[in-house]
Amino acid sequence: MALETGSIVEGTVVKITNYGAFIELPEGKSGLVHISEIADTYVKDVKDYLKERDKVRVKILGLNDKGKLDLSVKQALSPEERQVRGRARTSFEDKLKAFVKESEERLLDLKRNTEAKRGGRRRK
Repeated sequence: MALETGSIVEGTVVKITNYGAFIELPEGKSGLVHISEIADTYVKDVKDYLKERDKVRVKILGLNDKGKLDLSVKQALSPEERQVRGRARTSFEDKLKAFVKESEERLLDLKRNTEAKRGGRRRK
């Protein structure tokens, strides 16, 4: 199957970055799904939607300036799939767990920094 602009193909997520995910396509080709092309909603973290080694359908948007393929996950979905995917967000409990974890990590960092500053200032 030729990889042409507008065609929908299946690929495998091989790397996730802060700005998107790299997808390996048939024929040894690869491309990037920019974070803005992952979902119809705001995507804060790509890992909330994609994991390495996930099989995904992507639409080929074209070639960029560097000759790499630009891809889209959200444009490869049917309107029905986009609706269902929009509703299937993380639960409140999952969001709360993530918030608590992040808060605890920040508090621990703050305590470490405070202790390091106090240890460095000795009075004579």
